[in-house]
Amino acid sequence: MTKPNTPQVHVRTAVIIAGRVFVPADDVEAFVTEARATSYPLAAANPGNVLISFSVEDTATGTVTVLEQWASQEALDRHVAAPEITALLTKWGPRIRSEVRRFDAKEKDPDPTA
Repeated sequence: MTKPNTPQVHVRTAVIIAGRVFVPADDVEAFVTEARATSYPLAAANPGNVLISFSVEDTATGTVTVLEQWASQEALDRHVAAPEITALLTKWGPRIRSEVRRFDAKEKDPDPTA
């Protein structure tokens, strides 16, 4: 039972996708441009997307940093199931090496008294 006048902390699970993909150096800019053009609008239209970012970390080595936050696994599943994302992964999958991982993070609402 909650004490009177005590703010309740709401905890929810966020899905975090984070890591690096390695693309042939000659293709890194094309990959990032296509990934952004495909993923960003779809993620923006998905109410479960909190953040999505593809950033060239090192052009010479073809290293791209990937960071995504989703409100739920269902929201991420909707994104990945989109035909445009499936096509992107089918096209680039054989040409990249992925060190991207999925994490569940317990997310608390900020303390309004802090």
